Amino acid sequence: MFIQTEATPNPNVLKFLPGRMVAPGAPCEFLSIDQATASPLAEALFQLEDVTGVFFGDDYLSVTRAAHGRDWSDIKPEVLAAVMDHFTSGAPLIREGAHTEEESGEDSEIVAEIKSLLDSRIRPAVAQDGGDILFDAFDEETGVLSLRMRGACAGCPSSAMTLKAGVEQMMRHYVPEVTRVEQVL
Repeated sequence: MFIQTEATPNPNVLKFLPGRMVAPGAPCEFLSIDQATASPLAEALFQLEDVTGVFFGDDYLSVTRAAHGRDWSDIKPEVLAAVMDHFTSGAPLIREGAHTEEESGEDSEIVAEIKSLLDSRIRPAVAQDGGDILFDAFDEETGVLSLRMRGACAGCPSSAMTLKAGVEQMMRHYVPEVTRVEQVL
């Protein structure tokens, strides 16, 4: 098995491409060892020193290291070994019966339009950098759209610019009801 790696705009996150589907259509993020118990792979990665976050995308995973921890040159071989061990073992990505994030409820027409634009245009672009962006809330009175960054995008120095220069402009163009985009931490 050959696993490629890519740098991301966030210096504390590295993107790993195992050459197979990871979490198609169901991206998920783990920010603690307690959350990671839902996934054998996430749990194994959190066992490594200085791993502080794991994100599974369609065909990649992003691993976040502690800001003042070991260098990637020290952590990367351990992550590669854990990823290879997981995929060669045949273990499931998510344990049976484990709870992961789900969207629920009916959306207004505007919210449905926002989510559609996120899914078709914006999420694929941020996925190339090892991250994800999720709808959090939309205030129809003020036009403020709240989004949550995950994976490499969470805590990235350029995420504020991505939201303002890219996402906000696109949203305002296609969904005129959106007046402003804010990041939820």
